[in-house]
Amino acid sequence: MPVLTRLIPSPVVVDISNGAMDKLDGILADQRISASGKLAIAISGGSGRALRARLAPALPYADWFPVADGTIDSAVKLADDIKGRRYDAVVGLGGGKIIDVAKYAAARVGLPMVAIATNLSHDGICSPVSILDNDNGRGSYGVPTPIAMVIDLDVIREAPTRFIRAGVGDAISNISSIADWELSHKITGEAVDGLAAAMARTAGESVLRHPGGCGDDEFLTVLAEALVLTGIAMSISGDSRPASGACHEISHAFDLLYPGRHALHGEQVGLGAAFAMHLRGAREQSGLFVEVLRRHGLPVLPEEIGFSVDEFVAAVEYAPQTRPGRFTVLEHLNLSEADIRDAYADYAKTIRS
Repeated sequence: MPVLTRLIPSPVVVDISNGAMDKLDGILADQRISASGKLAIAISGGSGRALRARLAPALPYADWFPVADGTIDSAVKLADDIKGRRYDAVVGLGGGKIIDVAKYAAARVGLPMVAIATNLSHDGICSPVSILDNDNGRGSYGVPTPIAMVIDLDVIREAPTRFIRAGVGDAISNISSIADWELSHKITGEAVDGLAAAMARTAGESVLRHPGGCGDDEFLTVLAEALVLTGIAMSISGDSRPASGACHEISHAFDLLYPGRHALHGEQVGLGAAFAMHLRGAREQSGLFVEVLRRHGLPVLPEEIGFSVDEFVAAVEYAPQTRPGRFTVLEHLNLSEADIRDAYADYAKTIRS
């Protein structure tokens, strides 16, 4: 009988621990990613300078490249700067924007990419996607999964707590996204990758059910693992489907309709997930989402991130246009403006009671 299997794109090493960053040279050498230490390291212009001072003595052969912003232009410039210089790998050291720029640049020049996350604000740290600003707003670009993932809990605790909270919102939104994927399978026949769905759902549930808070090492470890697993789930499925449903469509609508006013991605998708669960009639689960979001200091009403009810209704109405071809509870219900307003009134009344 033939043995059937498949290769799963995933990092060679994942190190989530206190002091992980200080072991970087050893991690890369032990895993044969870079024995020479010849690395191109992308950093931000702000906190990146302090991290460079900390790491540079252990990485004498590395070159450091400040990245101005999270645009496609910055990613192309980084790729041009490192092209032909015989690096072993590209390292993205920073938050989501730096990591996304480094992922794109590494893919462009054909080098492996190492992600060193300095905050846990969203699940893009280990995903096969770079989200970059462009002339039309913002685009998603397919890239290889990072070859190594390093998350230093000591560094994570130094980031603003708001960024950790945002990661909570992004992680638990997986559960709503999987519900949308399964709904699409039922209604449209879209195939569901069971392994990707299981990984993304488990990641979301691990954060949703954990009793700890953003200052606990145990909770930070679970949150970091959840975000990494979500990225791997997207690699398995070949797209963002395991972690992006109606919740993300609503968030994208905020970004497009109200540029410059939007909140953090994880804050918006957490709110979107709670409302999407309410729309699909999963009132008990929506209530649990609201309870957990509130416990972690995340918004559950649009007014808590500076949007009026009218603006929220407009975002939900526009949301399906942000991902043409994706089927979620929003496309299924095909709600009118009046329907959305009534549904929101019911949601707000429920969570305020």
